[in-house]
Amino acid sequence: MKIAVDFDGTIVEHKYPSIGKEKPFATETLRRLADDGHQLILWTVRSGNLLDEAVKWCADRGLHFWAVNSNMPVGSLFEKRSGESPKIVADIFIDDSNLGGLPDWGEIYEMVSGKALERKNRRKHRGPRWLRRLFGRKKA
Repeated sequence: MKIAVDFDGTIVEHKYPSIGKEKPFATETLRRLADDGHQLILWTVRSGNLLDEAVKWCADRGLHFWAVNSNMPVGSLFEKRSGESPKIVADIFIDDSNLGGLPDWGEIYEMVSGKALERKNRRKHRGPRWLRRLFGRKKA
């Protein structure tokens, strides 16, 4: 799954434009999600040098992103296309501005892992039986 993650207030305490203290277990959880095969997108209001500092802060802790403020992978030929919509396309957004606030990182991992498992299980059931239900059985 593609997971967009905010920086200020989510990975670190909100001290913008400075970088706040790390939220407990944030980078550890995100590294684990990446190890589980999820594509992480850093999705933040930061730009220029402030963005570079945030990316470096994460990299210094072993956290690397598939994309940064973009729908294209870091280093991709199309990473910075002109006219590209600034809207990030992701399956899940992790942000301190969520309705209900930001759960702790252990809960986030459980929710994302459960969602990934649920999605995998749904795919198993979309085979021929699903097509037969939709279109009916083929008559001889």
